[in-house]
Amino acid sequence: MKSGKTLLLIFLFAFSSITAQDSDIESIQNILDDQATAWSNHNLEKFMQGYWKSDELTYYSRGKITKGWQTTLDNYKKGYPTKAHTGKLNFKVDQITKITEDSYYVMGQYFLTREAGDANGTFMIIFKKIDGEWKIIADSSC
Repeated sequence: MKSGKTLLLIFLFAFSSITAQDSDIESIQNILDDQATAWSNHNLEKFMQGYWKSDELTYYSRGKITKGWQTTLDNYKKGYPTKAHTGKLNFKVDQITKITEDSYYVMGQYFLTREAGDANGTFMIIFKKIDGEWKIIADSSC
């Protein structure tokens, strides 16, 4: 009888862990979907809602590391000043992998269809659960 209860507890724990991970992945995917919509509407402030609003946010691209939420937003505004520059964004998520209980990394591809010329590349971002919300704490795009 005791081993039956133990087996049941192990099963319930494993099931709840899988369910929680599925929920985390769904939440992360929803953030990326919201970001693609915001970007495609040239709403960079809304796009940035997926990022950790901190001076410690790290962005790495073209061999340069920048820090800070506001710096990242300012750089996006400078690099993508009009709707013709932001265009329509689509993500292809290739992998979402759990690092710890409160962090995941996401690897994928982005595709910009725009008047200023199409662009695409790859990204790797790190999500961390902060105050109960998933936020991007590091982004490397090229």
